[in-house]
Amino acid sequence: MTTYFYEFLADISEEFAHTLYELEKAIYNSPRSMLTHSRTFIEVLLEKVMIHENMTNDPYMTIVERIQNLDEAGLLTPEVMNAFHEVRKLGNVAAHDTRQFRFSESLTAWEHIHTIVKWFVEVYESYTIEVPEYVDPVMKQEHSYGLEEMALRFKKIEDLLKESLAYEKPKNTEQEATDIKIVEVEPKPKKGRISLLDEINEEPGFVSVRTIYYGKDSVEIPYFLRDAFLLPQRFEESERFLIRLGGEQQARIMSELPSSLENFHLRVTRYNETHSETFFHELKEFVQEEIRRKKLINSRPGELFLFFKSSEIVVTDDLGNVDLSTENFTGMPGLIEQLNDDGIYKVRHLPKELLILGKYHRVGKGRVESFFEQLRQIQEDLVKVTV
Repeated sequence: MTTYFYEFLADISEEFAHTLYELEKAIYNSPRSMLTHSRTFIEVLLEKVMIHENMTNDPYMTIVERIQNLDEAGLLTPEVMNAFHEVRKLGNVAAHDTRQFRFSESLTAWEHIHTIVKWFVEVYESYTIEVPEYVDPVMKQEHSYGLEEMALRFKKIEDLLKESLAYEKPKNTEQEATDIKIVEVEPKPKKGRISLLDEINEEPGFVSVRTIYYGKDSVEIPYFLRDAFLLPQRFEESERFLIRLGGEQQARIMSELPSSLENFHLRVTRYNETHSETFFHELKEFVQEEIRRKKLINSRPGELFLFFKSSEIVVTDDLGNVDLSTENFTGMPGLIEQLNDDGIYKVRHLPKELLILGKYHRVGKGRVESFFEQLRQIQEDLVKVTV
């Protein structure tokens, strides 16, 4: 385990030290998770204090009741009581609200936790233990370019450098030093250069690694989709075509597709050029949707999403704990039974691509869509819950 802020607590409580280590890692990686589990951390800490103080410790007491009991006993300073309440409130919101949580919110909770831990260590462990002054944790950049991506980036940068040579002009050595003239420099054309610069500046995973054509039309394949599995259910009009291709080991992986999809239908029998063209257009839509999803996931680190076609649901802590039962999801006992048979009992256990559920016996896309809409309704009902 690498060095972390509360490493000094390991000798006092390995459990506390490890929990705080995980919370620290989640500050930038998953603000929602950090806030949700910070609430659990302070709840356990409050219980520890009540045990230390030999106070009534009913397991069904709420965090608010525990804070109030400690305050009425004169055990909390205003600063510590406020810190407990702030962490509690942020944790409650993170448990059910679907909005994106900011780093500033997880950092706020982290600073309040410092106040709480410092108080707990000094009062209930040892006043001789020096708790370091609070500092914001450093954000660690974990995303990097793959080897192939890096090579492509350098190739494009070199092309851009070589292209710039076309606009260089030799100095006029015959001009007298005193003969100063104002020369208008022809601006470098931006057309073509902007798109190239955009490609160079793409974040890791989005650099184009190949181009697939159909006639004069084309689609750029980003690095993160280089070996993507082409789930047939994602291609509504080409589903059977893809299944046939996969059955004959022709193409179910992006990297198996040829550079041109013209006459692609010839790889299987009983299909024509219309199928090749339709598949190409659906492939373009697939790539665009995957890029949208990838950027969404990157912009909301640590979040869990369930996707259906071009829509998605944020799986909050509350939604993730909803049971997959016939009581919660009506009109689809067969699907629920098959999910449970596969050990999928909670919403958080579901595959992120819900179209996969169509693989189950007598479960079509219509049933999956109904399931998704019921999920969305449950989510909306949970959001209405008052913090």
